[in-house]
Amino acid sequence: MPFSLATWNINSVRLREALVARLMAEEMPDILCLQECKSPVEKIPMDRFRALGYHHIVARGQKGYNGVAILSKLPIADVGGEDFAALGHARHVAARLENGVTIHNFYVPAGGDIPDRDANEKFGQKLDYLTGMRDWFHADRPRKSILVGDLNIAPREDDVWNHKQLLKIVSHTPIEVDHLGAVQDAGAWVDVTRKDIPDGLLYSWWSYRAADWDAADKGRRLDHVWATPDIANAAHSSRVLRAARGWDQPSDHAPVFATFDL
Repeated sequence: MPFSLATWNINSVRLREALVARLMAEEMPDILCLQECKSPVEKIPMDRFRALGYHHIVARGQKGYNGVAILSKLPIADVGGEDFAALGHARHVAARLENGVTIHNFYVPAGGDIPDRDANEKFGQKLDYLTGMRDWFHADRPRKSILVGDLNIAPREDDVWNHKQLLKIVSHTPIEVDHLGAVQDAGAWVDVTRKDIPDGLLYSWWSYRAADWDAADKGRRLDHVWATPDIANAAHSSRVLRAARGWDQPSDHAPVFATFDL
């Protein structure tokens, strides 16, 4: 049976509980991966989500910061969560479906505003986190796996509104792109979104700072869906739900979808 999957940096699952419920009711993905939940696991509003069919959750929570959750209509088993770069942050969780597919949900550090690890500790933490991911996947090459999340890097020139202007802006600097590429290579991950939508500008994030985000359209593709080569060809129907960025009191990220025939 095919299953649909969505990934969304929700920027507080409790503050935006109604938006999560709306997505569940209107789009009905079988699996919804959330990042930046900003909530302990026990305070995620699961009663409302269960009423919409999402009876299963695997999550790592943190009060006020970070936090990742996998909500599912399908049974899932908790298969761990790594603390890359030993930051003590809830940024990774993994779950396994009954068909053996493992889903990794990541929230990579944003990295602050200055792309220099000597001048900005957060940028160094971001690079170290990505290096930890690389080494982990290199040591244990994933199989039958999907990786999703807010990776906080727009790797391609057409993943940002202006490649030249953003080359020195955190999320699109060459060193970040290289680090993300090393993670991708270590797991032989296939960028499912770009497999399905190979050409053209594509964004999943628009800053709150824009007076009219939609008209300005200065976006970046920070949210990703990857798969290992053994199942990547089963993925299709990728899309970004841009409209969600315009919902009432929205996250600055839009959900990214894919369907897998597995």
